[in-house]
Amino acid sequence: MAAILKVSTTCRKMLNKLRNFSIRNRHNLAVFILLNGACAMCIGLVAARVAYSETGRHVGLIWNLFLAWIPFILSYIAHAISWRRNWLFIVIPFIAFMWLIFFPNAPYMLTDLQDLARQATDAPLWYDVIIVVWCTWTGMLLGVISLYLMQDIIVRTFNRFSGWVFVFVISGLSSFGIYIGRFVRLNSWDILQNPTETAMDILGVIIDPSRRLAAFTLLYTFFFLFVYLLLYSFSHLLREQAVNAQSSPEQLAITQQTNVAK
Repeated sequence: MAAILKVSTTCRKMLNKLRNFSIRNRHNLAVFILLNGACAMCIGLVAARVAYSETGRHVGLIWNLFLAWIPFILSYIAHAISWRRNWLFIVIPFIAFMWLIFFPNAPYMLTDLQDLARQATDAPLWYDVIIVVWCTWTGMLLGVISLYLMQDIIVRTFNRFSGWVFVFVISGLSSFGIYIGRFVRLNSWDILQNPTETAMDILGVIIDPSRRLAAFTLLYTFFFLFVYLLLYSFSHLLREQAVNAQSSPEQLAITQQTNVAK
């Protein structure tokens, strides 16, 4: 009987700890669950299309989603250990380098929208639209959240200005990386497997740039910055409203009355 009571008490404590953890991190858990749910939906949509049409069109989107998760996971790990000062300048630079290599894979999925120009007859167009848009938007969100986590590390380590410089620089570099992936047909794995040859190919593009390169990089940089700044501002909107509400005369009067009553 005593053993049963002990086990029951232990389970109750574990459940309370789990409940408190869920409450403290409810928004983090919500983001993680929603992103996983979106990926599961994308996989289900693609699988249903493959079964219906007996073709492998859009299967590559699943691989692109997998690649988009890599920078997200790396940024999450970096953000988690960045609070330990002894890890900050030892492990994080390596993680940041790997993150930079794989980060363009997230916004790269925006270019998958051009697959809709090749209309297929083996499935309804509206179904292809929802597949591509859902996968593309999920990849973009993974990239935005990943960049936000890395920006927070820069802000805490240096200052806010450095954090925003980091955002603008990474946006430009990732757009250039998207161009390299879409038109030069290089990917993140090439940098790791054949660094010298890949560096020479990229250097050739930089030395002899084209108008397409300039236009593509600028437009994609502006678009990604627009999406990032919009979501960043929206995420701080409710927090700003809460601060303004607390500093309003009505709220101050209520607070003073509460203090007097106490």
